[in-house]
Amino acid sequence: MVIDSSVALAWCFEDERTDAALAHFRFVAEHGAIAPDLWRYEVANGLHGALMRGRIDKKYRDATLADLDKLSISIDHESYHQAWSRTTQLAERFRLTIYDAAYLELAERLDMPLASFDTALLKAAKTAGCKIK
Repeated sequence: MVIDSSVALAWCFEDERTDAALAHFRFVAEHGAIAPDLWRYEVANGLHGALMRGRIDKKYRDATLADLDKLSISIDHESYHQAWSRTTQLAERFRLTIYDAAYLELAERLDMPLASFDTALLKAAKTAGCKIK
């Protein structure tokens, strides 16, 4: 499955862990997942923002990144080549950020289900005919 940063970040914060987030975690732990190359930046940025707001400390951030690195989440480097073409088209069509459209492009291109907690992205994926995990 294609996993976006909203799912990974939900694993990182106890108050955001839902049954759905934990189900996605179990799936990834057992089967792995794939994400566009921006995924690591988005996850790191989410944790950095939490650090800057005092929600977590550096030790927690670093341990969380190390734990995420142990998961079998492949990075799709072809996404980079789609940024100025298919990804931009999807962003325009569905009024998404380019970042969110990158996840949709990957799910569409690989014909894989998309795991996200982003409402606009999920709506766009359903409209585009992508499977939702």
